[in-house]
Amino acid sequence: MSAQEEILSDGRFSCVARDPRFWEMPEKERKVKIDKRFRAMFHDKKFKLRYTVDKRGRPVNYTSTENLRKFYALSESDSDLSESDSKELTVKKKKKKKAKGKGEGDS
Repeated sequence: MSAQEEILSDGRFSCVARDPRFWEMPEKERKVKIDKRFRAMFHDKKFKLRYTVDKRGRPVNYTSTENLRKFYALSESDSDLSESDSKELTVKKKKKKKAKGKGEGDS
């Protein structure tokens, strides 16, 4: 038997397996839901920090936006809106680029 099974079979610790305080948090509830007002923090340069060493001095290569994505998630209704908004923005950008390109070609 493994050490974990021995602990759970012990009468003194058998209540730990049934106690909800010791259950692992579900994946859906693990992240804090934020609304569309704060979605800029995922891609804004003001919120992005680049780390070269961790708190113990070991070299690492990650940014603070990875931490933000680990702990925060857009709420379901807002994530649908954000996807449609981002599609609209890309379409608008393409139209502006085409309009600029046509204007330059005429002159």
